[in-house]
Amino acid sequence: MKHMIFPALLAAILLPSVALADITVTDVEGREITLPDLPERIVLGFYFEDYIAVGGTEAADKLVGLSRFPWESWRPAQFAAYEKVIPQITDLPDVGYAEEGDFSAEKVIALRPDLLLMAAGDYNSMSEPVAQIENAGIPIVTLDYNAQTVERHVASTIALGKVLGTEDRASELAENYEDAMAEIHARIENASEPVVKKVYIELAKAGPSEIGNSYSNTMWGALVGSLGGQNIADGQISSWGPLSPEYVLAQQPELIFLAGSDWLKAPQAVTLGLGADEITARERMTGYLTRPGWSELPAIKEGQVYAINHGGARTLSDYTYAQFIAKQLYPEAFADVDPEANLREFYAKWLPIDASGTFMLGLQE
Repeated sequence: MKHMIFPALLAAILLPSVALADITVTDVEGREITLPDLPERIVLGFYFEDYIAVGGTEAADKLVGLSRFPWESWRPAQFAAYEKVIPQITDLPDVGYAEEGDFSAEKVIALRPDLLLMAAGDYNSMSEPVAQIENAGIPIVTLDYNAQTVERHVASTIALGKVLGTEDRASELAENYEDAMAEIHARIENASEPVVKKVYIELAKAGPSEIGNSYSNTMWGALVGSLGGQNIADGQISSWGPLSPEYVLAQQPELIFLAGSDWLKAPQAVTLGLGADEITARERMTGYLTRPGWSELPAIKEGQVYAINHGGARTLSDYTYAQFIAKQLYPEAFADVDPEANLREFYAKWLPIDASGTFMLGLQE
């Protein structure tokens, strides 16, 4: 005789397992999102390397769509390196990108994802497509590495680990970031170099003939401020945008950081990142010294012009760039720190590609 399980008993057996399968994640905006299970179909809007760092290469198997432009066009060498180890990213459908004005809620919905991962800034700036996606029953989890705060880096990392089922890995990464930033600030507090230096940051994408964006309260601007530098963009712009040449000259910056990358269709850019070489980077940097009035700036006179890989900001490895910036602000306190070696170590431990290239350097080194 077969055993009979009555409906009530069956429900009592099954309901706990359903409840245990639910996953509640708190995203970086403090929103609680409940998922019925670990998502198997994910659309990724931004923070590509962080997604792989937290989830491992197997997390790429969950991707069914991607905002391709900021990865493939802004970091082509990086995208090509990942194509070699994760070839399926080549064929992922493109859902568009907020800053390009072509992000498509319809494309996201058509992919039937279990989850959409978005940068918090994009989520907050696109109320209509966000509402479309959420009304279609697709949950959205927001992340934010752009703010360059330890708190939001950690919250984003923990949220990623939760939805990818890699909570231990995420916790270790979050702890690594917290410890690295704490060690930086401890060195600063104990530094015997209390003089606050004026800092100018410029996006070195279009060459010296065009004034690139500077940063305040986000990305490089937030990082410089947190490290005790006097960012001359503060009070002039709210997040990013160009500063007038006259203002920069009047401020007399003592440190200049040119943020470079290997953008597509940017032949005059200070080329940094994977595969970049120091000779080309320094040649491109030299052009900025010929700008009217720059020869009289303290940073130029003292040889304090540096380049930093723009793709290194807003990442889990950006503490190494914080080390590099801090090393210029407090040379003695960071004399024994090798930021680029630390970056290569991060890649070796957490990412499936090598950090071969040039990521940070001084013009006169």
